[in-house]
Amino acid sequence: MVFDARSTGGSPSRRDTTRPADGRPPNSGAPGETLDRPTGTDMQELVEAEIEASGDAPVTLRLDGKVALVTGAGSPDGIGYATARRLRDLGARVAIVSTTRRIHERATELGVTGFVADLTDESEVGALADAIADQLGDVEVLVNNAGLASRASPEVLRPVAQLTFDEWKAEIDRNLSTAFLCSRAFVGGMSERGWGRIVNLAATAGPVNALPTEAAYAAAKAGVVGLTRALAMELVADGVNVNCVAPGTIYTAASTVTEIKQGLGTPIGRPGTPDEVAAAVSFLCSPAASYITGQMLVVDGGNSVREAQFR
Repeated sequence: MVFDARSTGGSPSRRDTTRPADGRPPNSGAPGETLDRPTGTDMQELVEAEIEASGDAPVTLRLDGKVALVTGAGSPDGIGYATARRLRDLGARVAIVSTTRRIHERATELGVTGFVADLTDESEVGALADAIADQLGDVEVLVNNAGLASRASPEVLRPVAQLTFDEWKAEIDRNLSTAFLCSRAFVGGMSERGWGRIVNLAATAGPVNALPTEAAYAAAKAGVVGLTRALAMELVADGVNVNCVAPGTIYTAASTVTEIKQGLGTPIGRPGTPDEVAAAVSFLCSPAASYITGQMLVVDGGNSVREAQFR
């Protein structure tokens, strides 16, 4: 595994101002136990106290000083690359990773730090986490973009009856296990520091709809949504927000003619762009998204809400 040696030092960690105050009362008791619930003025005072204890954090998109990791950013025309550029422009100190050494070219173009790692390999993910900590500091923003199909690694298109177990496992590993392994590597540190953002890239295929021959991909992306929601509930008291973005047809260098035609058939009348997806991702990474967690934001030009296509 090869890592870049560029480093500018770590950034200080800061407690999330949206994190529940220490010593807050539990929100539930033992089964069958009746709790005294504040009402009226008492309830209002309790809410105001909680808001005051959380601090008056500015609603901002800025990520100055935060360390952000974007996975799957090897293509200059892809969502990962566009997201890394946006996070950099918002002031984050960005690390990007892919499975090939071309990531170093992308890192040079963006002025960020590049790493090479196989994110389906547990040991390599651990080594990546150590390397980022050494060079940049603790990761506070994680974008799990790795796994979206490309020309170099297209999804397996085969009916379930013809799908081999190895093909099934490969799709699950690439699209779901990568998000699990990377999240697990960094959530502990985020929780300890009391602030963090995780944004997973799902897709409309699986969580919203599906097409024949892509069961493994759809199952993996539906699993990404389940992982997102479970993590969100596990980490909500620690100031860590977890969300996902589900792109529809997005025009990239890897787009096929069929996909482009599908994009032209959306209500908006064109495919989306990586920058449009990156805009949604970067918002969910920001302090401005402090009251949003466990959600899936669909970016598909309105395609998933249209009941029928009329000509």
